[in-house]
Amino acid sequence: MRIVEARVIVTCPGRNFVTLKIVTSDGVSGVGDATLNGRELAVAAYLQEHVIPALIGRDPARIEDTWQYLYKGAYWRRGPVTMTAVAAVDTALWDIKGKIAGLPVYQLLGGRSRDGVTVYGHAFGDTAEALLSDISRFVAQGYRAVRVQTAVPGLPSVYGVGKAGETYEPASAAVPPESVWDTALYLDAVPRVLADVRAEFGPTLKLLHDVHHRLTPIEAARLGHSLEPYALTWLEDPVPAELQDGFRLIRQHTTTPLAVGEVFNTVWDCQQLITGQLIDYIRTTVVHAGGITHLRRIFDLAALYHVRSGSHGATDLSPICLAAALHVDIAIPNFGLQEYMPHAPETDAVFPHGYHFEGGYLHPSETPGLGVDIDEELAARYPYRPASLPVNRLTDGTLHSW
Repeated sequence: MRIVEARVIVTCPGRNFVTLKIVTSDGVSGVGDATLNGRELAVAAYLQEHVIPALIGRDPARIEDTWQYLYKGAYWRRGPVTMTAVAAVDTALWDIKGKIAGLPVYQLLGGRSRDGVTVYGHAFGDTAEALLSDISRFVAQGYRAVRVQTAVPGLPSVYGVGKAGETYEPASAAVPPESVWDTALYLDAVPRVLADVRAEFGPTLKLLHDVHHRLTPIEAARLGHSLEPYALTWLEDPVPAELQDGFRLIRQHTTTPLAVGEVFNTVWDCQQLITGQLIDYIRTTVVHAGGITHLRRIFDLAALYHVRSGSHGATDLSPICLAAALHVDIAIPNFGLQEYMPHAPETDAVFPHGYHFEGGYLHPSETPGLGVDIDEELAARYPYRPASLPVNRLTDGTLHSW
């Protein structure tokens, strides 16, 4: 059996997605997510021009060999575009392998380590009342964990905060929009909000908060210390991760658990953070960290150092990526949490899938392979629309992180 065809499908059912579909000489097909938010066409071109020609004629069963071939065969290694393309191929090959074996992918990864995958939802509000109401909505649906994001008084908008009860999509205009940021206002607002949330919902609901890389290490240390009374499950992306020693400084000043990794692409991006036990949750994803093969390698390293998984799972990852993530989540021994933002109805229609949410848990499909596909005819009805994530400037005009 050989790979005889591979094609890239770009579609925008509510937002942009890139999908790779691989077909074998026996007619078995597999799908992989290749979406890189705001840089979708860069990955599509990388696949079309550089990867697909190298796939034709290869044995689809040789997943590890193909991964190494695509990674080591490119002189320019790593980086989000390359690793997203590699991930798409890898995920599609696991899909094919599962279908040929007649098993869901998680069975090929060693079988279940748990009955369901605990997920967290995104709650936000522009007022305290709206935020508490939004959290109540998730609790009523059975969620055991909620990420809490809040508007900051004095700032017209805050990345990560949408309208309560509505699907949030930060990528908008083709040219990145700009907003204003003030760290002092943020550091004053967040502890007061988390205090209200914990008082309202008690000690058992898992609470998370995402800083979106906005702080310096000492500012993040101050925030983590101020949040200790409210027992967060994690404080996410407190600082830009290029300087990993920054996490060492934060660790010295707070016991609030730390999570990072959604923008990481390889195990080498997080090696020091994991082996130094500077984080508690690693948030790498199937699509941006080289596929199921490499994500499992990252999580295996993390397990040795008491670091749990917490994979990114926003709506900029297609249902193909979420399906693949669930197969990994259900199998690994050191699972922590899985981010879950339900997709728009148009997206679910384009990507029919067998995973489902019940009682605070997501459950992977039991059908052979990943249990997800793409309706190419329906996908063609949603043409690509340029959209970019926003950028921030401080009040004096200095360009800042999100």
